[in-house]
Amino acid sequence: MKYFRINILLAAVIVIGVILQSSFEPDKKKKAPKESIQANVNANGTILEFMLVAGKEHNHPTFAFWIENLDGTFVQELFVTKSLSTGIYGHGQKVEGVWDTEPGEVRRPATLPYFLHKRGVKAEDGTYLPTPKKPIVDAYTGATPAADFDLEAKSNEKLSGKYRILFELNQSWDWNEFWNNTKHIDELNYKTSCQPALVYSVVIDFDNPMDYYALNPMGHSHYSGKTGELFTDISTLTTAKHIFDKIEVRVKK
Repeated sequence: MKYFRINILLAAVIVIGVILQSSFEPDKKKKAPKESIQANVNANGTILEFMLVAGKEHNHPTFAFWIENLDGTFVQELFVTKSLSTGIYGHGQKVEGVWDTEPGEVRRPATLPYFLHKRGVKAEDGTYLPTPKKPIVDAYTGATPAADFDLEAKSNEKLSGKYRILFELNQSWDWNEFWNNTKHIDELNYKTSCQPALVYSVVIDFDNPMDYYALNPMGHSHYSGKTGELFTDISTLTTAKHIFDKIEVRVKK
């Protein structure tokens, strides 16, 4: 009986220890609070409400939303993350392959090449990247959300008829077995992107909108941003497909 009581006491001490330890350990899986963002607030156009749920591979991606006609003609930006829209990133680049610890200008053509070529604004260096001197207008830009977020964006004019809403995102240094550091070894722009940018889209009839729409992948961009091509085979992309678990949009009535 004496040994039985000692064993019970030891078991209780272990259980209490485990509970106390777990209570003091940080929750590594805890998400940042959901954010609400507004873009182009002074416009008088149609309001689009986006709802995005971050996936398990989310790690501060760069992305852009925009509108096109059904023939693929670019209409306007809706929202672009600040680093791409200004050309200023958290770590500047001193020389090729050497990074600074301070924010600075960086040229990353592979970031969102499908969006940038569609937008069609050419920089002095021959790329379609915005620069600090010629950024994307502030009305369409904002900081990268830390996790889940809602975005309320306005078109410049009221939309009638059918349009395509597109979303492109890229997460730097996102390697996998196919897109690895043995591919394209002479192309520095590939190495900062790895898995190419993933492009989502959906068509909306603004004269007869549904309650909500889900944006689905339609292809990926050029791996180094040399062209504005869209490659519809996304079977080689893995973690890039789990940066966001849900991307939805609805037309505010």
